[in-house]
Amino acid sequence: MGPLSARLLIQRGRPKTDRLGKIRSLDLSGLKLLSEHLDPKLLGRLTQLQELDLSNNQLDTLPADLGLSHLRILRCANNQLGDVTALCQFPQLEELSLEGNPFLTVSDKLKVSFLLPKLRKVNGKDASTTCSQVENLNRELINRVTAHWEKFMAALGPEEEAEKAQADFVRSAVRDVHYGPESLSEFTQWRVRMISEELVASGGTQVHEADNPVGPPEATAACRPQAKLVVLKRPADTPFNLSPNKRVCASPLAQMEGSPVSSDGSQPALQLEPLHFLQCHSKNNSPRDLETQLWACAFEPAWDEGRLGATSQTVATCGGEAVCVIDCQTGIVLHKYKAPGEEFFSVAWTALMVVTQAGHKKRWSVLAVAGLRGLVRLLHVRAGFCCGVIRAHKKAIATLCFSPTHETHLFTASYDKRIILWDIGVPNHDYEFQASQLLTLDTTSIPLRLCPVASCPDEYLLAGCEGGCCCWDVRLDQPQKRRMCEVEFVFSEGSEASGRRVDGLAFVNKDVVASKGNGLGTICLWSWSQTWAGRGSQSTVAVVVLVQLQWSPTKLAYFSLSTCADEGIVLCGDEEGNVWIYDVRHILKQPLPLPAAPQAPTQILKWPQPWALGQMVTKTMVNTVVANPTFTYLTALTDSNIVAIWKRP
Repeated sequence: MGPLSARLLIQRGRPKTDRLGKIRSLDLSGLKLLSEHLDPKLLGRLTQLQELDLSNNQLDTLPADLGLSHLRILRCANNQLGDVTALCQFPQLEELSLEGNPFLTVSDKLKVSFLLPKLRKVNGKDASTTCSQVENLNRELINRVTAHWEKFMAALGPEEEAEKAQADFVRSAVRDVHYGPESLSEFTQWRVRMISEELVASGGTQVHEADNPVGPPEATAACRPQAKLVVLKRPADTPFNLSPNKRVCASPLAQMEGSPVSSDGSQPALQLEPLHFLQCHSKNNSPRDLETQLWACAFEPAWDEGRLGATSQTVATCGGEAVCVIDCQTGIVLHKYKAPGEEFFSVAWTALMVVTQAGHKKRWSVLAVAGLRGLVRLLHVRAGFCCGVIRAHKKAIATLCFSPTHETHLFTASYDKRIILWDIGVPNHDYEFQASQLLTLDTTSIPLRLCPVASCPDEYLLAGCEGGCCCWDVRLDQPQKRRMCEVEFVFSEGSEASGRRVDGLAFVNKDVVASKGNGLGTICLWSWSQTWAGRGSQSTVAVVVLVQLQWSPTKLAYFSLSTCADEGIVLCGDEEGNVWIYDVRHILKQPLPLPAAPQAPTQILKWPQPWALGQMVTKTMVNTVVANPTFTYLTALTDSNIVAIWKRP
């Protein structure tokens, strides 16, 4: 396709007319147009143009001076665009399509929302959530750059030239002011530079986002979520840093009510600040959805675990037909994957080392998700697509678990009463997985939780099941590829409790196991090594109980416990929306025998009673509670479609 002509524009324009100035809609899709073919002088004659379709061309950029000041709808799908800043020339734009531009990133999507204050739809979806994310992110960046300005000016010597000092400030701000996850660093640096330059130009008078909104007043109003939720404040008028997604807002009771409740009074309460309450799994994106049940969450592995202070602040959550990847610091939903007709029950992360086509090694975060349909989907999180599906079971998958020693080994546990060990393999250059089945483990009841034995994860696997707790030999050098349960663990020998379900299972450290379900109102801590040493040739073994932890007396099931092994923490939710926290290090250090009476929790985080759509959300069940390894962030999932995130300062 050569340069555009007035004749071509008239042919493809609507309504039919012989004058360019009367065209209101123009279709230039599928013409193999290059960026240099978009002649600003010619297109500038389309003074009444409101809708332009440039889809399915070869554009790598948009000229910065097209002069289409009345444009409301722009379609640029399936091109080669690598930058979106030229879109600021269309201040009236309401709808934008950018699908199929492989070089655009999450940061570009945020830039679009910042640059176009009247934007309502992006790629056919409501843009209000992203716009709200940008508002929150922008507010935090302005505060941080302003604080950096004050610190920089205070350290400035009287002899330094003002012009050089201002340039130094902009460079230092871009270098030193950080916020949010690495995937948004391009956007944050872009905004930090912009804010810094504005601050320099104004002589430091731009200090707060409230005085300097992202856009004009009408633009800010256009970007607010359609379902506006009241933002209440904590004592001292300190506002909650609420999430930019569909939000519920905490009432004044939302501050942490947990206090030291241990019997000896020696354990001070952990300081946990509620950050975000998100409705990001809503069915049909409806803000009225307070019914979707959320089941599992897991923190992304920290790639720099050898570096002091390295931790993960990215958590994956699942419930309903959606899987969300959330940055805990900002509350931004980085990625959302939906599978209509599915109900997700479990998520699990692994970090693979792959080799690119250029021969470079690259670490890849892969998220395995599964649920009602018995399929395991392998998600390339940063690219935002599903790159593999394993037809693992004919019935629903209750839980997933990657091996802690083999990054490609994945256990799946199903309602078909089987546990299967898969090798998902390493993806090829087309991002395709070829999974293979390594072992099949038969169970006598439905497996609910999986837990490789911490001291020997390549040898034994524990499973909490509807009928109790079982153990399998999973060594791959053994000939049998299909195996029955090797040992069943009994928690109260000779009583009815011995066959009850175990719906919570996790290692506290290399030896101590936390399990829940066999005794009402308690969590059991027991020793793997002492229990295994007394096994002999028996197929049924009584566990060596170390201590019981006091928990909710509810008869309801399927509240999943978790542990933060590096911190000696046990976590569990309950039917009232509370989070029970146990710091068990001091208990396990006591001389044997440990106290027989159930030990009280270190503290209980009370449900914050958030408001949504004018009503208080009460009596919700906290199905799952998980913290990252350093216990910096704590995430709780409910049966009322709320993801709650706390932070330890």
